[in-house]
Amino acid sequence: METGVYRTSQALQMAEQQELDLVEISPNAAPPVCKIMDYKKFLYEQKKRDKMLKAKSSQITVKEIRFGPQTDEHDYEFKRKNAEKFLKEGSKLKAFVFFKGRSIIYKEQGQILLLRLAQDLEEYGKVESMPVLEGKRMIMFIAPKKKK
Repeated sequence: METGVYRTSQALQMAEQQELDLVEISPNAAPPVCKIMDYKKFLYEQKKRDKMLKAKSSQITVKEIRFGPQTDEHDYEFKRKNAEKFLKEGSKLKAFVFFKGRSIIYKEQGQILLLRLAQDLEEYGKVESMPVLEGKRMIMFIAPKKKK
């Protein structure tokens, strides 16, 4: 194929001779840029490329762990182990302390609990956002560390 400036009719004739399609690449250029190619094959290759990219991208799941402001030691350990497992799987972790009724007066205990969890899970994930009080919940996000 020779590169050059051709009339539309001449370009169409050249494409027809090769039993291919004349495809407009950039219509805004002066003169417009066209290419002689098998358009169906081009579309097929593009779909294949998109499918490969989609397969390589990963979905991020968010797992939640709920604590009370006065969660005792055994429950804390149990939930910490689950959180560890979630982070090892590659899921994001949303840990929150739920305050019921008047237990909102224990905000500091809730914050201490979440910070302790963040410290215990330091080797598996990094804190994405520090504990923040939203209504009756104190929420903290932990993202998994990248695998080497």
